[in-house]
Amino acid sequence: MSSKTKIVVLHLKELIYTGIFALLGILFIILLIIMFVPKDKGENNSVEAPSASYVPGIYTTSLVLNDNAVDVEVTVDETNINDIRIVNLDEAVATMFPLLEPSFDDLAHQILQNQSLDNITYADDNKYTSMVLLNAIKTSLEKAAAPSPSASPSASPSAT
Repeated sequence: MSSKTKIVVLHLKELIYTGIFALLGILFIILLIIMFVPKDKGENNSVEAPSASYVPGIYTTSLVLNDNAVDVEVTVDETNINDIRIVNLDEAVATMFPLLEPSFDDLAHQILQNQSLDNITYADDNKYTSMVLLNAIKTSLEKAAAPSPSASPSASPSAT
C-alpha cells in the first residue's frame, strides 16, 4: 500500500484575488436583490382615472369684428376638448378678414391634437389674428374649467 503524497502549492497572491472576487460577487448579488425586490408589498398599484378637468358642455366666446359678432364655440367633455369651431361667421367678415378661417383651422387642429393650449405655433404673417383667436379659445376653455375642490358649491360655471 503505497500512498502518494500530494503537495498543493497555494500562492498568497492568488488567494487574495480569489477572496476579493468572491466578496465582490456576493456584494453584486445583494445589490441585485435590493434593487429588484418590491419595496411596498401592501401598496395598491391600481391605475387612477384622470380627474375631471372640464364641466361637459358647449362654451362660446364672442369676438366683434367690424361691428359683427363672431362666436368661437368649444365643446368639451370631462377630460377632453372635443371640438372647436367658429359660428355666426358672416360673409362680409370672412371677406374682410381672409386669414381668419385658415388661422382658426390651424389653431383648432393643434389644440385638438395636443388637448392643450401649450406649445401652439402660428405663422408670423397671421400673428395678430391667431393671437385674437387663441385668446377667445382660452376664454371659452376657462369657462369650461371644472371648479376646484376648495371652491364653494354655489359658484358653478354656466355655459354661454
